[in-house]
Amino acid sequence: MSFEFKLPELGENIATATIVGVLVSVGDQIKPGQAVLELETDKAVLEVPSDVGGTVTAVHVKSGQEIGIGQLLLTLEEAGAAEAAATSQAAPAQPAAPAAPAAETPVVAASAAPAAAPAPEPVQPAPPAPEPAAPGEAAAAAPSVRRFARELGVEVADVAGSGPSGRVTMDDVKAHVRAGAAKSGPRAAAPAAAPLPDFSKWGPVQREKMSNVRRATARNMGQSWPTIPMVTQFDKADISELEQLRAQFGKRAEAAGGKLTPTAIILKVVAAALKRFPQFNASIDMASEEIVYKQYVHIGVAVDTDRGLLVPVLRDVDQKNVIQLSVELGQIAQKARDRKLGLEDMQGGCFTISNLGGIGGTGFTPLVNGPEVAILGVSRGSTEPVFIDGQFQPRLMMPLSLTYDHRLIDGADGARFLRWVCEALEKPFLLMLEG
Repeated sequence: MSFEFKLPELGENIATATIVGVLVSVGDQIKPGQAVLELETDKAVLEVPSDVGGTVTAVHVKSGQEIGIGQLLLTLEEAGAAEAAATSQAAPAQPAAPAAPAAETPVVAASAAPAAAPAPEPVQPAPPAPEPAAPGEAAAAAPSVRRFARELGVEVADVAGSGPSGRVTMDDVKAHVRAGAAKSGPRAAAPAAAPLPDFSKWGPVQREKMSNVRRATARNMGQSWPTIPMVTQFDKADISELEQLRAQFGKRAEAAGGKLTPTAIILKVVAAALKRFPQFNASIDMASEEIVYKQYVHIGVAVDTDRGLLVPVLRDVDQKNVIQLSVELGQIAQKARDRKLGLEDMQGGCFTISNLGGIGGTGFTPLVNGPEVAILGVSRGSTEPVFIDGQFQPRLMMPLSLTYDHRLIDGADGARFLRWVCEALEKPFLLMLEG
């Protein structure tokens, strides 16, 4: 029997992907779970396995094509269908029903006999059109759908659900927005971009289509800027002693397969700070007017790649030592540069660190990566004169910038958090004292 394989859900809020490669062709025999396509989503490359096995009879997509959830990819002849058909043809004929008396059966030439018309099937009534949830009644929808709706400024209760028992799907939310029925929600819509002038009037130009990563970055940052009231706090950490310790113990990390970078140390410090200041390890649910405090510490680290900025997530940072983090950080950064990050590597972050110290600069204002509520920016350290004990001394100072969501975090909280991070970098013994 013929089976149509369509693009399944790829992950939360992922609606489209670009085909990097088609791994099968017409006539191929595939098994259930075998990869048939390689896709690139906003920030990851992944393989799509087939739900069933069988013979590929048609391929409906090609490399480089952008496809959406639910789009037809392949047509398969399911395994066993052909054999079943051959078996049914080879099976002995069943005995015919007793013939009616000859006198009652008119003789008609076989060639002229029309095929017997099948009995008409009863007409099924059309399913009722989906309706939004009644006032005061909670609409049925998955958490990912509710989050997607909030990001678009849509009340889930206003969306007509087409799923089982009226469940609202992402397609329902998209259709609701396309129809112009979106209500004003907790998230303000970004203003429409003004049309650009014709730049070719003043000289030659070249247009280049955005990559998936750049498109995702533009979309996410465009959403964050008008919807999250951000404040950036600046400070400097004296890392003179820390650099000496890093040089002293760096070989231990190298022996374990890692590199004792400032980022690896900052990861451990930030994990401890998130434990001490739990409002920085939280998210805001404006729909229910609740604060979601996370009992885990997963930290994203921005990685510069040839495709753009990627933010893989390190899990359970609070439960690992600095050497373990240095090894894991090197591995996940390499995966990002080699385009081997999976969707699971990019999700679930509680806080983000963006270190531009290897490039340069004296400071910057990073943007919060919602639904997180804070991000730490790290700039290049430099030797500065610092007045200590009545005289100036050369000290290695590292500029830090903390951007936070002012809906949850007040300025005093931001200053305390960043000062604690600075003191922990200046006095590593503090981590042993306070954890």
